[in-house]
Amino acid sequence: MNKTELIAAVAEASGKSKADVKDVLDALTAQIVKTVKAGDEITLVGFGTFKSAKREARTGRNPATGATIQIPASVQPKFVAGKQFKDALNRLCRVFELSKKAVKSSSLRPLIFVFSCVLGIPHFSHRLI
Repeated sequence: MNKTELIAAVAEASGKSKADVKDVLDALTAQIVKTVKAGDEITLVGFGTFKSAKREARTGRNPATGATIQIPASVQPKFVAGKQFKDALNRLCRVFELSKKAVKSSSLRPLIFVFSCVLGIPHFSHRLI
């Protein structure tokens, strides 16, 4: 998903105009860059933390020539995912694994049950099969 697609998705989900969402997204990213550049962190509980990390100068190797080169010190942006974000991704992985098992067992009932639980939909698999 690129920025334009993100703006469209958020505008649709929030009922706001694309222009308003674009303005908010631009302001948000500008503030994140400004804060992290100043050496501070931004923590969005459940989502993650934006911060910076200093990398010391080091010796590297040019992969084309094999020559030794000096890599200067730098400051790198870092993002550390929060627990809720990680859990949401891992829940999808578990659902996928369970669905693969259900397909292998050639029974769709477990698959329907798993997806209905994750999506919060009442399951009526006994009526569907």
